[in-house]
Amino acid sequence: MTVEKTSVLVLDCAEPVELAGFYASLLGAETRISTDPDFIEIVGTDGVRLAVRRDHGYAPPSWPRPEDSQQAHLRILVAREDMDEAEREAISLGARPVDTGDSNNGPRDVRVYGDPAGHSFSLAVYPLPEG
Repeated sequence: MTVEKTSVLVLDCAEPVELAGFYASLLGAETRISTDPDFIEIVGTDGVRLAVRRDHGYAPPSWPRPEDSQQAHLRILVAREDMDEAEREAISLGARPVDTGDSNNGPRDVRVYGDPAGHSFSLAVYPLPEG
């Protein structure tokens, strides 16, 4: 018998309320504060589940600089016709474009940003082109 499980990606940060608000607004989701005020879940209607947790010693990653390797990032999927609007929305909420040399150029099917706490995330065209 397999024990039922679920998972949630947790991002560490210095200010969980602010970062949770950023992602809830960006994803059209709601925040849920547990009995631990340093842990906030972001839950969307389409199965989106993310959380942020206060780390009192948090230092933002330096990615894409080589001093710190990127260990994970959030990919947010959007329809091709909504990509420009999704980008405007992300930036208006506090995202910062990241120039990685091969993203945020050309056809721009994937655009990379830093969230207000410095984590990288991307907006990517969905569904992926066939071929």
